[in-house]
Amino acid sequence: MLKKTLLAAVALAALAGSAVAQDLKEFRVGILGGENETDRLRNYACFADHLKKEFGFEKVSLFPAADYDGVIQGLLGGTLDFAELGAAGYAKIYLKDAKAVTPILTKQEVDGATGYYSIGLARKDSGIKSIADAKGKTLGYADPDSTSGYLVPLTQIPKTTGVPNDKYFAKTQFNGGHENNLLAAYDGKVDIAVDDSSGLGDFKDGYTSGTFHKVVAKGTVDPNKLVEVWRSPLIPNGPFVVQNSLGDQWKAKLTSFLLDLPKKDEKCFSAIAGGNYKGFVKVEPGFYDAIIDVRKQSIGG
Repeated sequence: MLKKTLLAAVALAALAGSAVAQDLKEFRVGILGGENETDRLRNYACFADHLKKEFGFEKVSLFPAADYDGVIQGLLGGTLDFAELGAAGYAKIYLKDAKAVTPILTKQEVDGATGYYSIGLARKDSGIKSIADAKGKTLGYADPDSTSGYLVPLTQIPKTTGVPNDKYFAKTQFNGGHENNLLAAYDGKVDIAVDDSSGLGDFKDGYTSGTFHKVVAKGTVDPNKLVEVWRSPLIPNGPFVVQNSLGDQWKAKLTSFLLDLPKKDEKCFSAIAGGNYKGFVKVEPGFYDAIIDVRKQSIGG
């Protein structure tokens, strides 16, 4: 009798949780730092409109965090329902609480790849043409939780130079996100900035996607004044994740909605994706195992 009572209680609790998810009235979307807040909110406005129309949410709240950790902590604390993360950001969440969120999708590049690059950019008039020319110079990082703006250059540049970055460069510094980091190099405040990029297409367009592409498209920088001086191995594109407390039904609904978005509204898809992409593809947590291992070994949780 006790066993049946316990089973019934568990079933009721599960139904109650399901009811909460089904009756979701507000949907909370985290937006990573790295680009100025006005542009991020403008890019996601169409996404909020689509979510309201598709699911009948009374409110879709957009939270443009000042840095990557703001979104990470929101997901860990349960105050955000959904966000796009970099691979290193997801690794940080996974190492703190593997059951907090589930990756459902990632972006597919125009060539079909599901990866991108960290690139090093310098001013053309600096005379720096490669990492070999940058010894004793200043290296700018984007954010401590960025994959392409910190973790990958931290671990991969030394494979070229043979020494840790803090020994090879005269100085390394964080510049408050990808856009600010790139502008720091463009304005001569650092000698090299590491940035996220598809590495596809024309350099004069800032390639097809990534922060370099965004600032070129906005007219903020002239690509003719910059040169690429380093490129990483291919990095897994970051995941779009869903808070696990929403349940499997909402994960399935959101996955289907996002997979259809590029066909329904290509302009909106490009706005939230940050450039020219082929679309979304489903992704499993194991896709990020290598980045989780690198983060754990290099900078911890």
